[in-house]
Amino acid sequence: MKHAGPKALDRLEPLLEELRALGGFKEKSRGCFYLRGRSFLHFHEHANDELYADIGLGDDFERLPAMTPAQHKTILKRSARALADGNRSPKR
Repeated sequence: MKHAGPKALDRLEPLLEELRALGGFKEKSRGCFYLRGRSFLHFHEHANDELYADIGLGDDFERLPAMTPAQHKTILKRSARALADGNRSPKR
C-alpha cells in the first residue's frame, strides 16, 4: 500500500480542509499532518481505489478506512480529541 498521491488526495480534499480548520497540526506536505513535532496522520491508497488514514504518533499508528463521510467523521473526531486532550495517542 503506497502513500496517497495527488489524485487520491484530491478525493480527500474536503476532509483535509476540515483537518486544517481544526488548527494545531502542521501539514509538512499535503495530507501529512504532524502534532507536537511528530507524525500524526497521513493517507494511503490501495490498488482498488480504497483510501486509508494512518493515525497515531511515532511508530504507533492505527489504520482506518477513509472512504465515506462516516469514516471521515471518525478521523476528524479522533484528531480533534488528540488536539483537545494533549494526549500522545488519538485512541478512542
